[in-house]
Amino acid sequence: MTGGRNFPASAAIREVGPRDGFQNEPETIATADKVALIDRLARTGIARIEVTSFVRAAVIPQLADAREVLTAIDVPAGVARSVLIPNERGLDNALELRERYEEVGVFLSASEEHNRRNVNRSVDESLAELERVIGRAREAGLRVEAIISTSFGCPYEGVVARARVLAIARRLADAGAAEIAFGDTTGMANPVQVRAHFEAAAAALGGNVQLTAHFHNTRGQGLANVLAALEAGCASFESSFGELGGCPVPAGATGNIASEDLVSMLHEMGIETGIDLDALLGAARAAQTVLGRPLGSHTLVAGPVDWEPRG
Repeated sequence: MTGGRNFPASAAIREVGPRDGFQNEPETIATADKVALIDRLARTGIARIEVTSFVRAAVIPQLADAREVLTAIDVPAGVARSVLIPNERGLDNALELRERYEEVGVFLSASEEHNRRNVNRSVDESLAELERVIGRAREAGLRVEAIISTSFGCPYEGVVARARVLAIARRLADAGAAEIAFGDTTGMANPVQVRAHFEAAAAALGGNVQLTAHFHNTRGQGLANVLAALEAGCASFESSFGELGGCPVPAGATGNIASEDLVSMLHEMGIETGIDLDALLGAARAAQTVLGRPLGSHTLVAGPVDWEPRG
């Protein structure tokens, strides 16, 4: 029940576990296991999946098999495959398999220190290269999502001015990004801040780009922040099955909000996602088996809400 609030009737969810989740695991997951999990996710009703990244193997060895994964996955028609591109070299490598995906993601941080620690560049240096990447990707017929990390706060610099974040977003949109995702990279956001942010982003960017929320559950506020974003009119979210993921820098930046927790909450609120929650839970259980440890999502532990009366 939505309680009469003016929430969107439906919400879009982009699954990022196969990239954002797998890259943060301490061990390397076998390529065959990755492929099986992606194929399973692609049959849950999820419409968009970030499957891998073309980052240097020395930087993120867990994703060194990007080519093999892209070649082997069997994703049904209508499910958009996305790859993360760190720079022009990554785009060069990805374009060799252009027919295997429909979307690319590019990323940078809104704060200087996090950006330097993450990609060893200033924000201006990252923006200049990403503008070239976006242009080339669009020429190749690819849809581009731009992710702005530390949009709600930086563990090194503290407050990140909203005007700075929105100025970066405007520059990425002007370069041709069809979607801007604002990342709460280390779980510093709170619901009041989130609602104000998405209201300001909608006013600043208009209807020209899709606005997406990417929350981490580092401090347990992920779903509360989803609710605040919904109240501000945001209806696009990124999440990771099993609550996999985190941020390579700094230590302690734990996982994304769990896709199954997000879907469960939205469905209970009467907001459609097109996703089969039971099938999604099955994918998360399969990931538990592959990883050999329990995963953190609440719905995986408790199961979906059961409204059937008990005698």
